[in-house]
Amino acid sequence: MTRPLLAAAVVLGLAAACSPAGDPVTFTNPVYDKNFPDPGVLKVGDTWFAYGTNDAVDNVPLLTSTDLVHWTPRNDVLPTVGAWATAGNTWAPEVLKTDAGKYVLYYTARWSKADRQCIGTAVADDPHGPFEPAPEPLVCQADEGGSIDASPYRHDDGQLYLYWKNDGNHIGRPTHLYAQRLSPDGLAVTGDRVRLLTNDKPWQGAVIEAPEMVRHDGKLYLFYSADAFDSDRYAVGYATCDSPLGPCHDAPENPILESSAGAAGPGHCYPVTVPDGSTWLLYHAWPPDGIGSVAPGRQMWLDRLDWAGGRPVVHGPTTGPQPAPATG
Repeated sequence: MTRPLLAAAVVLGLAAACSPAGDPVTFTNPVYDKNFPDPGVLKVGDTWFAYGTNDAVDNVPLLTSTDLVHWTPRNDVLPTVGAWATAGNTWAPEVLKTDAGKYVLYYTARWSKADRQCIGTAVADDPHGPFEPAPEPLVCQADEGGSIDASPYRHDDGQLYLYWKNDGNHIGRPTHLYAQRLSPDGLAVTGDRVRLLTNDKPWQGAVIEAPEMVRHDGKLYLFYSADAFDSDRYAVGYATCDSPLGPCHDAPENPILESSAGAAGPGHCYPVTVPDGSTWLLYHAWPPDGIGSVAPGRQMWLDRLDWAGGRPVVHGPTTGPQPAPATG
């Protein structure tokens, strides 16, 4: 999804939203205190849409917000998964709006034929759905353990790309972050597939996943998460990339977001830019005493992301009151 991060972050006190009386509006994490893993975010008009991994009821649950702080549960946007898949393991959805005005949902589900998690697509005329799934998967690297965590990105020249991770840890093999061009309608991958990163750093453990490409001040940054999602070792790192298809260079200061006294295993992040140009990071995290739980599970958090000398710096996980983003 297009995420051009247009300006250096504004000093937090100046970027804060204000109440009608002129007082700064504050919030305290988590911004959604129920289970909502792997948030993928899209802004349409004045509304933010957050799509999450399946729960006991919905294949793809939806939250909406006008301020990134107060979130309202909505409908299941994918009532039926594709004919290629079985329901119950619908992970890490993200949505792209195409130039034709259609909305394409990228989701992970279990491919019955190969018993692997694979990436599928579905299309809707409205970001609320319902999305109509394609009959076949889009990407499925069965010999590499499967394919998960698809993330679309629109470059400044209009070209679409898809990023994802092979599910190598599922079969005891290395994990890689991949990239490939997308067709203009977002429904087919084209051209050569390239590997951008591999889990070869100690802090990454057996897994790198959840790629998110963003552009800031003309430079490309690939955010990702690493290590076991159901542990306090799960954390966020980034790489700089020479082009949307790499090569990418892992940052030496990684990880840039990791567990704290108030949040365990923060990850699967999604950077967003608000109208004043400041950058914020939505992500999920466990309560430290609830790692692996279904309730409350992985809650949704929001923290400020600054840019210091071309490096992203996350101010989190925070647990105290802080000024809210200036989304108006």
